[in-house]
Amino acid sequence: MNDPHDMLRDLAAVDEAVYAAVAGMSTPTLDRAMRQLSTAADHSKISLTVAGLLALRPGRTRRAGLRGTAAVAVASATANLIGKQIVRRPRPILDAHPNPQRRVPMPGSSSFPSGHTASAFAFACAVGSVLPAASVPLGALAVAVGYSRVHTGVHYPGDVAAGALIGIAAAAAVSAYVNRIDCPSPRTAG
Repeated sequence: MNDPHDMLRDLAAVDEAVYAAVAGMSTPTLDRAMRQLSTAADHSKISLTVAGLLALRPGRTRRAGLRGTAAVAVASATANLIGKQIVRRPRPILDAHPNPQRRVPMPGSSSFPSGHTASAFAFACAVGSVLPAASVPLGALAVAVGYSRVHTGVHYPGDVAAGALIGIAAAAAVSAYVNRIDCPSPRTAG
């Protein structure tokens, strides 16, 4: 039987190797865009701006924006107030990053999980559950935000993967809660 500590060590080694491979690529045309995207995603600014635009239209569109905002709140709290406090993984060492022109300011919080990614995926999934046509563009944006966090040197890929899972789970939880309120079961409706 495999020792769980050995498996975790191996996963960390793969995670660090993928991070190093991304850091070592020369992508000068992509560097600026990834820095800008990573910074624009700070404090869920992109998601909240889209939510505000969605709120301008009544009906399903407004509900999608509200659901997305609620999912961002749940994902952000889960990633930042619970995940980062439990795991406390150190951030990558930027001095070792071979492309310093990519860097964004290093956050002071733990690396695991990526709160930016959690929020972006939560928003995309929650809005997409109400407005399916928005799923692909918002999902692509969430993937790009997650990648930008690795590209700019502030997260390992595993941090981003965990953030994506938290975001998906947060959107599912919010959607389940809202659906339960909207359509109470016959036992509770009576």
